[in-house]
Amino acid sequence: MLSRTADHLFWMSRYTERAENTARMLDVNYQTSLLPQSAAVAQVGWEGLLVISELMPAYNKKYGQEITPRNVLDFMVRDESNPSSIATCLKAARENARAVRGALTTELWETQNQTWLELGRMIKSKNFERDPSEFFEWVKFRSHLSRGVAIGTMLQDEAFHFYRMGTFLERADNTARLLDVKFHAVHSDFFGNASELDQEYDFYHWSAILRSVSGFEVYRKVYRDVISPERVAELLILRADMPRSLAASLNEVVNNLTVVSNDLSAETLRRAGKLKADLQYARIDEILSTGLHAFLTQFLDRVNELGGRISKDFLVPAG
Repeated sequence: MLSRTADHLFWMSRYTERAENTARMLDVNYQTSLLPQSAAVAQVGWEGLLVISELMPAYNKKYGQEITPRNVLDFMVRDESNPSSIATCLKAARENARAVRGALTTELWETQNQTWLELGRMIKSKNFERDPSEFFEWVKFRSHLSRGVAIGTMLQDEAFHFYRMGTFLERADNTARLLDVKFHAVHSDFFGNASELDQEYDFYHWSAILRSVSGFEVYRKVYRDVISPERVAELLILRADMPRSLAASLNEVVNNLTVVSNDLSAETLRRAGKLKADLQYARIDEILSTGLHAFLTQFLDRVNELGGRISKDFLVPAG
């Protein structure tokens, strides 16, 4: 398989997943911004979103120092000068799909192309501005549809495994960032030191995070108890049976990497396996005792390093 083809498939899936996860992060902030709170607290949430996404310098360059929900939403949804906006990601996914049209099934190509065309119509008709939550649900649905069509129609050869690897590497990165948004909002890595009012606010905040990763019903089924931040963190980090958790994502990365491994990828596979094992044998109380923000920051560094190694081993464009 040509490394150029693998590169396009890998990034097509990453950009589609990134668009979905950007929609999930924005939806968390939008929903929690509707809760009773001061303007200063609400602004901290939007600022944290930009910081976690590493977009603060680009935002300040375009909008200045003032951070408003309207500007942040505009910047992260439809601003094509922002390389991580939903519009930019879906356009990049479609362009990568077009570049390897022959390696895709007709159904998968039509799904990617139709998503891009519908996005243009929705932005032009200002559907996004009228109901941001409905728009974010649409983005998530189109990403679900793309994955489902790929699983249901693609031959499960190397092309399929590079597609899946990109999906889950991006998902691991974005789930970690989604969790970290919480801690930029409350300025603390510690759970049990909040006032009763803060704890009530936390309940709604963590509920919104669970809903954003389609995990609210899963949480109720697994824990059968009131929502606590410790258990939300455990669910989204360590539970391998939770589809969007860090553990589940790394399991999929390692499984697909193992299938396509070559003579150059032994060290990459070792590091991926070590990161998987660290999650498999970790305990949430140990993670929280050292600080969740510190843990997630280190995890993101390791995932980014892993993505770079995968690109070096497999995805150098063919000459």
